Amino acid sequence: MTDAAHSPALRQAAGPALPADRRARLEAAARDLEAAFLAEMLSAAGLGRPVEGPGGGGIGEAQFASFLTEAQARAITGRGGLGLAEALFRALQRGEG
Repeated sequence: MTDAAHSPALRQAAGPALPADRRARLEAAARDLEAAFLAEMLSAAGLGRPVEGPGGGGIGEAQFASFLTEAQARAITGRGGLGLAEALFRALQRGEG
């Protein structure tokens, strides 16, 4: 799950009233899905590829690159993301009704 910095739009998403614990779980799931999507997009764009030659981190850099990509994706999501979490939350919320 992400840190406490949640998107205001996600907290204000319209829809049927849900118990606070269920709403929190749906919000977390939506943010997690957005972060996973972003991590894949960042990885496909080349973020986290090991640096070749001098100054590169060698095998250790390659092994931990995915952790960096995931952390960056979660940071983007935690600061509002792309708006995907809000759309996912609304869809999840409709499925609860």
